[in-house]
Amino acid sequence: MSAQAQMRALLDQLMGTARDGDETRQRVKFSDERVCKSHLLNCCPHDILSGTVTGWDLGECTKIHDLALRADYEIASKNRDLFFELDAVDHLESFIADCDRRTELAKKRLAETQEEISAEVAAKAEKVHELNEEIGKLLAKAEQLGAEGNVDEAQKVLQEVEKVRTRKKDAEEEYRNSMPASSFQQQKLRVCEVCSAYLGLHDNDRRLADHFGGKLHLGFIQIREKLDQLKVRSLRRFSTLQLKCPLLCWVRSRSRDRRRKRSPSREKRRSPSREKRRSPSRSRERERERERKRRHRSRSSSRTRGHRHSQEQSSRHK
Repeated sequence: MSAQAQMRALLDQLMGTARDGDETRQRVKFSDERVCKSHLLNCCPHDILSGTVTGWDLGECTKIHDLALRADYEIASKNRDLFFELDAVDHLESFIADCDRRTELAKKRLAETQEEISAEVAAKAEKVHELNEEIGKLLAKAEQLGAEGNVDEAQKVLQEVEKVRTRKKDAEEEYRNSMPASSFQQQKLRVCEVCSAYLGLHDNDRRLADHFGGKLHLGFIQIREKLDQLKVRSLRRFSTLQLKCPLLCWVRSRSRDRRRKRSPSREKRRSPSREKRRSPSRSRERERERERKRRHRSRSSSRTRGHRHSQEQSSRHK
C-alpha cells in the first residue's frame, strides 16, 4: 500500500465517510445489511486471519469492509445502542464452532492413523505435550517483550523457560522408558485446541515458538477473547435495557428467537398448487360481485326510464 493510500485509510478511520463530501460513499450506510457488523466491531475473522499460510486463509469477506463506515458506527454508537454485538456474536460463534469441528475431525484422523498406546503411556506423552506448549508460549512472550524493548522482563521469562525445559527432559525420559525405542522415534502428533493445527511431540523450541507466537494461533486467541467480551457486553446491555424497558426487551428477544428458529420452508412463498387451488374461488367471488353490480345498474336504469315515461304521459294528458 502506498503512502497516499495509507493516509487516505487513516483519514477514513478517523473522520468517516463524510470527510471530503464524497456522496457516492455515503450511499451505503453502516447499518446496511451488506456491511459486515463484525468488521465494524473490529473482530471479523477475515481481517484477523488474513495472510495466514495454512488452510485458514479465508480470503475476503463477502460483506462490505470499510474503515470509514466503522468510524461512522463508532460516532453513532456514542449516542444510542445499536445492538450490533448480537450479529457479531452469531458470526463469531459460527466460526468458532467450525474450528471446533475441524479439531474433532483431526483428532479422529490421528486416532485412526497413529499407533495405539496404553493409557499410561498416553498420559506421559500428554505431559510432554503440555510442557512443549508451555515452552512455546513463554518463548513467544519473551520475543514479544524483546521487540518492545523490555529486556529485563524478557530475561526473566527465559529463565522460566530453562526451568520448564528441565521438567520436559524428565518427562521425556519417563516417556522413553515406558515404550520401545523404535516406537519412541516415531513422531506423535497432537491437535492444538485453539487453532486445530498439528503439533509434534519432538518439535524443537523454534518450531514451538513459531506456532504459539504465530499469526494463526494468536489470531484465534484474539477471536475467542473477543467473542467472550462481546457476550459479556451484550448481556450487560440487555440486562440494562430490560430494567429500563422490559416490553421492548421481550419483543427483541422474541423476534430474534423467531429468526433463528425459522426454517427455510417457512420462509418460502406459498406453493403454486395452493395458489391455484385458491385462485378459482377468488375469481368466482369477483365474478359474482361484478354480476351483482351489473344487475343493480340495470335495475336502477330501468326505474329511471319508467319514471320518465310516466312523467311524459301525465304531461300529455294535461
